[in-house]
Amino acid sequence: MRRLLFNYSIAMFFVVIGLSPAYAKQAEAQRVLFTNATIFDGVNEKLRESMDILVEGNKITTIKSSIPVPEGTTVIDAKGRVLMPGLIDAHWHSLFATIPQAKLLQSDVAYMNLYAAQGNKDALMRGFTSVRDVGGNVFGLKRATDEGLLKGPRIYPSGAYISQTSGHGDFRGPNDVPANEAAPLDYLQRNGMTLIADGVPEVMKRTREVLRMGASQVKVMAGGGVSSLYDPLDVTQYTFEEMKAIVDVAKTWNTYVAIHANTDNAIRQSIDAGVMCVEHGFLMEEDTIKLMAEKGVWFSMQPMLNDEDAIPFPNPVSQAKFVEVTDGTDKVIKLAKKHKVKTAWGTDTLFDPELAKKQGKFIVKLKRWYTPYEALKMVTYDNAQLLKMSGPRDPYPGELGVVKEGALADLVLVDGNPLDNLDLVAEPDKNFVVIMKDGIVYKNVLR
Repeated sequence: MRRLLFNYSIAMFFVVIGLSPAYAKQAEAQRVLFTNATIFDGVNEKLRESMDILVEGNKITTIKSSIPVPEGTTVIDAKGRVLMPGLIDAHWHSLFATIPQAKLLQSDVAYMNLYAAQGNKDALMRGFTSVRDVGGNVFGLKRATDEGLLKGPRIYPSGAYISQTSGHGDFRGPNDVPANEAAPLDYLQRNGMTLIADGVPEVMKRTREVLRMGASQVKVMAGGGVSSLYDPLDVTQYTFEEMKAIVDVAKTWNTYVAIHANTDNAIRQSIDAGVMCVEHGFLMEEDTIKLMAEKGVWFSMQPMLNDEDAIPFPNPVSQAKFVEVTDGTDKVIKLAKKHKVKTAWGTDTLFDPELAKKQGKFIVKLKRWYTPYEALKMVTYDNAQLLKMSGPRDPYPGELGVVKEGALADLVLVDGNPLDNLDLVAEPDKNFVVIMKDGIVYKNVLR
């Protein structure tokens, strides 16, 4: 009876402080020792051979050529395999990556989250230990993952993306305008998937609401998009004053604004307003790319091509826009590399579980422009630098994207050398033999 009361008290303690007993168990200090590993540290091209790596709790504490085995330690003999940082997807939609679009628009939030829980678990098992979620109410999904109730990557949430009327985030029906100010918000807005705001006071209010919900960065629709029907690609969304107001609010919270945009006009206006990250940018010209390099603005790109891995859009309007933007992929990435723009990588897979399974294959597509080392550095260390732009809004303080003492223990052990053969990351089921996130081993086929 005494033990029963003690366990009950512990459980109630974690309920009171907002953590589940599952999280308490996950948070207990654990020790894992990788022996005889070849380290790709996420930064340096030269590998370190025959190294031992000790993980205690959720951090890498020691890296040496030989480490005595502490009592109670799980030992994983790497046998010379390459140990690298966990992969990071800088443009991921946890709620939208795998659910078909028609089903998304007809489903409630609970169903979307159940879909997303499975999709995020699959992403973790592909070696993705962190994602920057750039649109959607993922706060519940993030909390459940952080508490250990669900398996999945760390989530840097943007929450609801902010859109003007007729912008890329306006998914209301064709007869829902003119808006009736007395009518309730539509379902997606009521549930924090998207927020439509017009005018300086309203965009400031919505930005503060998103940050209040727990966004680590703010996502704004600044130009026309593919999956939306009422905004041609050439449209610049928001005026300078509106965009600057959003940026100013984000600055007061010590974080940054990322924009969805493809065209020069939309991107240049947003940069003038203080935006620090451009998503997509498929239709940019060289002068705009030079401006990004000069201002230190991040280019969060996706290696999308109109190939066998193209996003399927049943609507012919969206399909035509997809072809138009992907025609610019090759030129834009080459120019960004030429002018040394800070570049992050993401997938932006949408509405298709089969396409989401190819998350690693989208890393392999980088071979068209980058060496395997450049690609792997981008999807680990470089992407982590973008995540850390959120400053004090960072939900996971600590170093990510590296294998070094003191860094958070997000690690993948590869059966082979991905710096020689980048194709290995396209088949994680076969080639990723150990996957660790936050010091917890989620996959180990070497037992």
